[in-house]
Amino acid sequence: MSTTAPGPAAPQPTEPHSITREERKVLAGTLVGTTIEWYDFFIYAQAAGLVLSAQYFGPLASDNPALGQIMAWASLGISFLFRPLGAIIAGHLGDRIGRKKMLVLTLILMGAATSLIGLLPNYAMIGVGAPILLTLLRILQGFSAGGEWGGAALLSVEHAPISKRGIFGAYPQIGVPVGMILATGVIWVLTTLLTPEQFASFGWRIPFLFSVILVIVGYYIRRQVEESPVFAELAERKAESSAPLGTLFKKNTKEVILSALIFIGNNAVGYMIIAFFAAYASRPLDEGGSVGLDRAPVLLATTLASFGWLVFTMWGGALSDKLGRVRTFQIGYVLLIVWLIPTFLMIDMANIWMYGIGIFVLTVGMGLSYGPMSAMYAEMFPAQVRYSGVSIGYALGAILGGAFAPTIAETLLAETGKSISIAIYMIIVCIISLIGVSLVKETKGVDLGLTKHH
Repeated sequence: MSTTAPGPAAPQPTEPHSITREERKVLAGTLVGTTIEWYDFFIYAQAAGLVLSAQYFGPLASDNPALGQIMAWASLGISFLFRPLGAIIAGHLGDRIGRKKMLVLTLILMGAATSLIGLLPNYAMIGVGAPILLTLLRILQGFSAGGEWGGAALLSVEHAPISKRGIFGAYPQIGVPVGMILATGVIWVLTTLLTPEQFASFGWRIPFLFSVILVIVGYYIRRQVEESPVFAELAERKAESSAPLGTLFKKNTKEVILSALIFIGNNAVGYMIIAFFAAYASRPLDEGGSVGLDRAPVLLATTLASFGWLVFTMWGGALSDKLGRVRTFQIGYVLLIVWLIPTFLMIDMANIWMYGIGIFVLTVGMGLSYGPMSAMYAEMFPAQVRYSGVSIGYALGAILGGAFAPTIAETLLAETGKSISIAIYMIIVCIISLIGVSLVKETKGVDLGLTKHH
């Protein structure tokens, strides 16, 4: 028996498929749950760029404000190192006990960590224990996120009709821009209603505590979703998946590596949009900033640009059902490579309209290189190790891509004084991803069920 590849391409349906009630529940469950997970993640990313340096890391680097900000960005990135552990454990258990149970568990873990950050005393109150505890909670967030995406992606793709896997798989993907819209929008409202002193004192904690309500809603919705039909088939053949993790690395190492490489460019640019751009553009000139735009308009422009990311991600998923996963990815990465330098040049104009337009156009390439990902990853791995494969590949890609992208960007800016150096760095990682996806044989239409060889 071999599990080195998914089955051959299945015949395409000839009649239009209307979405069933159960499929709507699946799409709602993956979208809402993933949105909440990424809201939690992005609230931290936004806070790292705006307040966490002063609250938790500034006193450790009082002689060098730039170093305090670099440490705050590093706390954002360190959780990515634990995403593979979360992916391994959630993937291993997800392949055995089901996608749904692991999705509910990771949602609760992420929400608990986020809420506790909102209650955590700062450095002025408890000293060095504050950044240590903050980092530990951040690690718990990373562990939870590592198991989240793979389960959500597989629930949507494994429920999809074969001709609509791309668009179904785009639903957990748009949880990222929707989560960002929520996170950035909440912070924009608070910065508009509160004075800078009030926001720094207590206002920044409110979005973290708000996560409790979102987790309750997400838990209820995910409890309504039935288990994946492919997993139901697997449950009847436990002997065939007795060691999914060992089988994964024995038979599918190439697919894990390629899936990681495919993601790094999108993830790195994504964390520029999520965290770095707003902090860079709104940093006051008297605090070392080079653009100096007001924070509230920058956050609003970032929120509005995120709607482009949402729309183009859905378009990317749908387009991949027509053009194929590989071609859609390639178009997306070429667009990113072409537009990255203009984006930074437009931000440096210190004009809020140029800032918003630059980021919005960037989201076209982001959507086309993100929308097809769920379907493509699911189609790259055999059913017995699919959860493990997509989760670990995704987590490794996040480490190599976005984990320390803001930290590297801040360091490049401090060393060179020119934002163009960051654009060049982003272009390099996008070229790596473009090469990675070009090495994958087109996956559209493969059989996602158990493939048995005698």
